[in-house]
Amino acid sequence: MSSRTTFNELLESGAHFGHLKSKWNPAMAPYIYAEKNGIHIIDLNKSIAKIDEAANGLKQIARSGRKILFVATKKQAKDIVSEKVKTVNMPYVTERWPGGMLTNFATIRKSVRRMTQIDKMFNDGTFSNISKRERLQFSRERAKLETQFGSVADLTRLPAALFIVDITKEHIAIAEAKRLNIPTFAIVDTNSNPNEVDFAIPANDDASTSIAYIVELMVNAVKEGLSERKMDKENNPEEGEGKDGASDEFNEGGLEGSEEESEEKGGPKKRRRVAAKK
Repeated sequence: MSSRTTFNELLESGAHFGHLKSKWNPAMAPYIYAEKNGIHIIDLNKSIAKIDEAANGLKQIARSGRKILFVATKKQAKDIVSEKVKTVNMPYVTERWPGGMLTNFATIRKSVRRMTQIDKMFNDGTFSNISKRERLQFSRERAKLETQFGSVADLTRLPAALFIVDITKEHIAIAEAKRLNIPTFAIVDTNSNPNEVDFAIPANDDASTSIAYIVELMVNAVKEGLSERKMDKENNPEEGEGKDGASDEFNEGGLEGSEEESEEKGGPKKRRRVAAKK
């Protein structure tokens, strides 16, 4: 199978430029090709291999019907990510990372439900029976919630994986994913520790051209996964959710979407029965 990208394409996107040598993280040493004018140059041959590895992982997750949460709050990445990720209908966070987004997911869902409640009030005529001041308050609240949680409104369960641009900036998201054993994929520059994530793509995470190119490759992989899932369903309409073996690799370590869901799968209840037998 041929690689998803080439050395020259990555070179043209500026993916090879790392940070100043003084800002490097020693853990990135295996991915650094050379130093030029005090700036580290990333080994793009290793980037190609890591891009293929990450893309295949994301493709499998998309094919299994699970959601991938894209995280990029830095200025030069947020618009790129939101624009490209919308095309595959995956959730994304491009404003400030809401603390507890993963570890306190139930509370985040309450905020999303609040948006739905306000929309319902607007549609059922409730707004016409309240004062102008109250309408303004609700409208402001709705706008604020939309900014914070609008892009994750369809995320009804924990994501199966995170894709992150700049793990140093998004360290809280990484920590929450780790705590819940959610696989992490990321663009990792020379100032970061690639061991913090499961699938690290060594590349420039500051240049918009580099970010756009790599995110595009990942989104294309997700599209492939979704397309194959559609074909699987057409060929095997009797098979239900989660029958695809591709999902098993990423389905361990507490990735169930909610407590209710794990109850249905025999999670906590099953453990209680085992304990009773002992």
